[in-house]
Amino acid sequence: MTNERNQVALQDQWNVATLYPNIESWEKEFSQQVPSHPAPRWPQIATYKGRLGESAEILKEALELQLAIARKLITLYTYAHLRHDEDITHNDHKAAQNKILAALHDFGQETAWFEPELLTINDQTLEKFLNTPQLTPYRFHIEKCVRIKKHMLSPEAEELMAMAGKAMQAPHKAFSAINDADFKFGTVLDGEGNEKELTHGTYGLYIREQDRTLRQNTFKKLYAKYQGYENTLCELLNGQVQSHVFNAKARHYASSLDAALFPKNINTAVYKSLIEAVNSNLKVLHSYTELREKVLNIGPLHLYDMHVPLTSEIDIRLPYNEAEDIVIESVAPLGTEYQNLLRKGFKEQRWVDRFENKNKRSGAYSSGCYDSQPYILMNYKEQLKDVFTLAHEAGHSMHSLLTHTHQPYQYGDYSIFLAEVASTFNEELLMRLMLERAKSKEERIYLINQKIEDIRGTLFRQTMFAEFELWIHEMAEQNIPLTPKLLNDQYYQLNRRYFGERVVIDEETHVEWARIPHFYYNFYVYQYATGISAALALSERVCHGGAKEREEYLSFLKAGSSRYPIEILKMAGVDMQSPLPVASAIKKFGALVTQLGKELEVAKV
Repeated sequence: MTNERNQVALQDQWNVATLYPNIESWEKEFSQQVPSHPAPRWPQIATYKGRLGESAEILKEALELQLAIARKLITLYTYAHLRHDEDITHNDHKAAQNKILAALHDFGQETAWFEPELLTINDQTLEKFLNTPQLTPYRFHIEKCVRIKKHMLSPEAEELMAMAGKAMQAPHKAFSAINDADFKFGTVLDGEGNEKELTHGTYGLYIREQDRTLRQNTFKKLYAKYQGYENTLCELLNGQVQSHVFNAKARHYASSLDAALFPKNINTAVYKSLIEAVNSNLKVLHSYTELREKVLNIGPLHLYDMHVPLTSEIDIRLPYNEAEDIVIESVAPLGTEYQNLLRKGFKEQRWVDRFENKNKRSGAYSSGCYDSQPYILMNYKEQLKDVFTLAHEAGHSMHSLLTHTHQPYQYGDYSIFLAEVASTFNEELLMRLMLERAKSKEERIYLINQKIEDIRGTLFRQTMFAEFELWIHEMAEQNIPLTPKLLNDQYYQLNRRYFGERVVIDEETHVEWARIPHFYYNFYVYQYATGISAALALSERVCHGGAKEREEYLSFLKAGSSRYPIEILKMAGVDMQSPLPVASAIKKFGALVTQLGKELEVAKV
C-alpha cells in the first residue's frame, strides 16, 4: 500500500525547511508581509499612483517597491505550494496555499494601475527615462511592458481584470482536486488474477508490463473513472477555455492563441507550422506502430500496447540513488562546474521529493523561486522512464539555478518557451551515455526504443495535444458549445490520424482529454515539441563541438528573461522561426525507427 506522508523517510523528502523551518514560521512571515487590514494591503504602492511620469527616479522607486513585495510573496507561495503538493488533503497546507494565492490576487489588483499608467507616458519622455543610469537595469523589463501597449486597458479596467483573476483559477484548482485527491482507482487484476493497487503512479508502471492482461485492465479501469465524470470534467475544461477567450477578447487580441504568444514575442506561425510539419510527416510514426505490431506479434495493436518494451529479455530498472549517479555523470559534457552543482543539489541539499505517498500530487515537476534552491517533485518507481524524468526535471532545476545566479530578480525567470529545452537536452545527454554503456544488443534495442518513445511522446503526442488545444479554443471562439461528445469525437479523430489505421483506438481513449492537466495551462504543450526539437539540435551542437558551443549553451541557461526567447535560442545556435529544427527532429525519429528495425532483425537471427 502507498505510504502516508508521515511515513516517508527524511532523506527521501525535499528540504523545504530551507525556506521556512515549519508552518508556524511561515505564518509569522506571512503576517509581516501581508497586512491583515482591509485593502489596500500595501498602501505605499498607491503613493506612486499618478506620478510615474514625474521622473526616472520616481519610476524606478515604484518599480523596485513592487518587485520587492512580489519577491517576498513568491517565496511565501513557493513554500505553501510545495507543502500542499506533498499531501493535497492536508488542511493547514491547503489553507496556507489559499491564503497566499488570495494575497497574490490582492497584490495583482493593487498594482493593476502600474502598466496602464506607464503606457500613458509619452514615447519621448519614456525613452529619455530609459536612457538614464537609474533605469538601465530595467530597460528591457519596461520595453516588454511597452510592447503590449495596444492590449493594455485603462487602470480601472485592469483592476477589474485583476479582480476576475481569482475566480478564473477555479476550473484548474477544481480539476487538480478531483484528479489528484478525490479520484480513487481501486485495484486491477493481472494475468494471474492477482489484485494490484491502481494509482496515477502505478498506472505508468503497469502500462509498460509484458503482462497484456494487466495493461488492458489498467487502461480500461483508469479511463473508466474519467468516463464516469466526463460531464463534470468537460465543464471544468470549458470554464478554463472560456477564461482564455475572455482574456483575449477583453484585451483585443485576434485569438486566444495570439493572446498567449504575443507577450513573449512568438509569432502564432511557430505554433501552426509545428502542427503542419508533424501532420505532414505522420508516416514515420505509422512506420513505428507497424514495427511495434510486428515485433510484439499479439494481433492488432491497441494504445495500451504502445509503451511496453519491444524486448522482454531486459527491463532496465534503477534504484533511486543509482539514478541520481548516472544523471550526474551524464551531464559531464556541460563541464565540471555544472556537474558539481547538480551533485551538490542531489546529494547534499535534498532537492528531490523522491517517492509517491498517499494524496501526493501526481507526476513530476521542478519548482522553486529566486530566493530558494530548486525543488523537484518525483513519484519514482525505478523504471527507466523515471530515470529520464529525473534527468528532465534536473535540467529545469539547473536552468533555474543558473538563471537565478546570473540574472537580477527582474530577469530571474525564463520564458515557458525556453523551459523544455534545458530539460530535454539533459534527457538526450543521459541517453547518449546509456547507449555508450550498453552491454548487449538487447540493452541497445531497449534504449533505442526508449529514445523513440521519448520523441514520440514529446514531439508527436504533445503536438497532437497542441492541435486539440487549439481546436477547443477555436470552437469556443466560434461560440460552439464544448460537450463531452464533441470532445470525444474530436479526440478520437486525432488519435486515428496520428496513430494510423492499423492501431485500434479503444473507446476509453476518446476521453483521455479529461485527464491531461496541461490543457488548463493556456497553450503550454506545444513548447514540449518545440523544446525537444531545439534540444536535439543543441545537443548535437554541444556534443560534437568544443568549448565555444558549450559556453554558448551555458550562456543560454544563464540568460533568464533578459531577452525574448526566440532571440536567446538563436544566440545558443538554433533558430525556432525556421522549420529546420522540427524537420530535423522528425528525421532523427525516422532514422531511429530504421535502426531499431535493423537491430531487431539481427536479434532474431
